[in-house]
This record gives sequence, C-alpha cells and structure tokens, in this order.
Amino acid sequence: MPKRIVISTSNDISTDNRVHKVAMLLRSLGYQVLWVGRKLPTSVAIQRPYQVRRLSLMFKKGALFYAELQVRLFFFLLTNRSTHLLSNDLDTLLPNYLVSRLFQSTLIYDTHEYFCGVPELEGRCAKKVWQGLERSLFPRVEHIWTVNESIADLYEADYGKRPKVFRNISPMPEGFERVSRGKLGLPENKIIAINQGSGMNVDRGLEEALEAIDGMSEEWMLLLVGSGDAIPALKESVRERGLESKVFFVGRVPYAQLLQYTAAADLGLSLDKDTNINYRFSLPNKLFDYLHCGIPVVTSPLVEVARIVEGYSVGETVEPTDIEALRNTMVQVVTQRELYAKGIEQVQRELNWVRESEALRRFYDRL
Repeated sequence: MPKRIVISTSNDISTDNRVHKVAMLLRSLGYQVLWVGRKLPTSVAIQRPYQVRRLSLMFKKGALFYAELQVRLFFFLLTNRSTHLLSNDLDTLLPNYLVSRLFQSTLIYDTHEYFCGVPELEGRCAKKVWQGLERSLFPRVEHIWTVNESIADLYEADYGKRPKVFRNISPMPEGFERVSRGKLGLPENKIIAINQGSGMNVDRGLEEALEAIDGMSEEWMLLLVGSGDAIPALKESVRERGLESKVFFVGRVPYAQLLQYTAAADLGLSLDKDTNINYRFSLPNKLFDYLHCGIPVVTSPLVEVARIVEGYSVGETVEPTDIEALRNTMVQVVTQRELYAKGIEQVQRELNWVRESEALRRFYDRL
C-alpha cells in the first residue's frame, strides 16, 4: 500500500491554516493526503493540491453533533483505509483510534489546545465525558503533538506523557498582493487597529477593544476580520453606541485576502483574557500574521504570547480589562512604531513555518 494519510478535523477545512500547512508538508514528503472535515452552510468552495472531503452533518452543535461526528467519521475512515491517520483535537480521536487498531495504521494525534480546558466546557457534564475519553485514549497513543511547551507541560502533568511541540507559526506571506486601503474599502486617513481570526468568541477581549476605540479620537478605527460567537453582540453594541464610522466588520475571507487587510493596518490586537487555562497558555496564529506583515502588536500578558512580544520587543502587553491603559498602550505603540521594527524583522527571520516545521518534517519523514 502506498504511503497514504487521512487527516481528520471537526471544523471547516477552508479556514484551518494550521492543518493546511501540515497537509502541504506531508504532500512534499510523498504522502497521498486526504483531509476530511465538516461542511457548513457558510463553507466556501476550495481547490487544494490534495484530496478533501467535507461531511454534511444533520446536527450543527451540542451532544448530538459530536455523537453524529464520531459515527460518520468512524465509517468514513473504515471505508478509506490508510497507512497513517492524523487526528486533530480530541473530538476526532476516538474514531481514529478505533480504526487504527482495526487496520494497524500509524496514528498521530495533534491537539491544538488543552481541549478539556476550553471555556465552553466549564461547568458542564460534557467536560466529564471528554475528560473520561481523554484519560482512556491519551496514554495509548504513541505519537502526540501540541502547540507550545506550556500545554505540553499540562498534558505531562495529567498523564506522565509529554507531547512533542510545534507552534502554529505562519509561513512568511507569499502569493498575496498588497493592495491599497481604497481597494479594501478602508479609509486612507485612519489609524487602523485590527483583530482577526475565526474564533472571535467570549473572553477574547473584543468588547474591551470596542470600548477602547469608543473613547479614542476620530482618527482611530477598529477592524474586525473573521467570525465567532461574539460578533452579533458586537455589531449590536456598535449600533447602540453609534460607532459605525469607527468599527468595520469583515466576515471570513480566504487567507490571502485576510493578509491584505492585516498588511493595511497599523496595529495588531490579541487581547485574550486569562479566564481559563486554555486561553492562559494559548499562542494565537494571528500574532505571527501581524508580525510577518510588518505591524507591531498590543496583546494581553498571557504566558506564551508575552514570551514573544516582550522577548523580541515587537509591541507591548497590557491587561485588556484596564480600558484606559489599553488606550494609552495602543497610542504608544503606533506613535513609537519605529522602536519595534528591529524586533519584527528578527521574528520574520527566526519565527516562521519553514524553521518551525523542521522537527515535524523529520518526524513524518521517518514514519
């Protein structure tokens, strides 16, 4: 059987850049890649140099969605036999584990976060279900990866088994054309602070960013590019405050277009709050998108994020709930932008996908 790998995710393939980077790396190593994900009503058509399949599920969220996903994914993997299986996150691990045992396939588990620490599970019975599943399967999986050393520490403390680490660092931008603000529908005479991503949810500091912009001069503008649970309430707040001229929403867009918006901004925001263990040790991909596009950042002082921002001097950290301090820090970073240029150039040289993926490439090459 040729070297073939099936990648499983529970999300929309078109917006998952981390997994796309891995798929392209595997393809360069000679793997036949098939990525199975989820089809949503908002899913856009995609063309990739590897095979993709998207499952249309009857249920969209909750326990019934996850139950349906386990069954559908199990039978998909059963009928698409492969030498290697790559499970992304705990919600795809069970069917991958079962099929790997049936066919003696090599199973790789890539956990993108400390799954049982996500805020959506706090105080819910579902958390105990996921924890039970993780306790059962995690010690039995030989090849495990995660996104940073802090999360690797947590898993090692839980199970006495340390995952390998590769950070979700973007490649240096290629294949996108820098365009004028006018072509993007953005004002030329504004100072633009951008927050981007597909996870614009509660406790991501978006409400604080909006409140900060509300109290700043008319030359400031907040640009929100992406999607998430917090967006409807944010739009309502913008209407109530009369901030339509200072806050601009753009929905999910292809990655190349996302980078155009990023490159047109003056400042990148990443204001996740330290409200749960998963956020505390997160390292958002957007941080590297900002820096690779050459703009300084203002972030919350989370462990992994602060390690980059303060270690390379590419911006400033601030507690996002202190609105006045947030405003002052944003003004400071934009006013003194030249102070961060050297650090941004160093990040571009040292923290990029080519360098970060070397260990991952060696691992899959041995397999």
